[in-house]
Amino acid sequence: MFLTELQLEEKKAFLELASYIARIDGNLSIYESSILDKYRKEMDLADYQTKGLPMEEILQYFKSERSKKIVLAELFQLIFADGVFHDLERESVKLIKTHFGFDEEEYSSFKDWVDKIKELSNR
Repeated sequence: MFLTELQLEEKKAFLELASYIARIDGNLSIYESSILDKYRKEMDLADYQTKGLPMEEILQYFKSERSKKIVLAELFQLIFADGVFHDLERESVKLIKTHFGFDEEEYSSFKDWVDKIKELSNR
């Protein structure tokens, strides 16, 4: 939804992060794969091949509060795509939350907002 607002390097970093999160449970579902394709199209990076960068390196690319909020909101969409919030996904999101400096209230608001959007899109 908001990925076009990211700078080019942030877009590439987001694809790296989304790919990392999508594969973290050892299984790239058809839903997650579809969302990754949607992200590539939305950001006009259809040919971008992920490099498999470590998460700590990827997170350094996001500097502004707006970019961080966009990343977290979009990642929740990806995580909930298969209907399961795996423990490894949960741990990764907590690491991202901490790195970005989000407090628990802000984090919960994002999570709830994405849940509501997902619920609306399933009707």
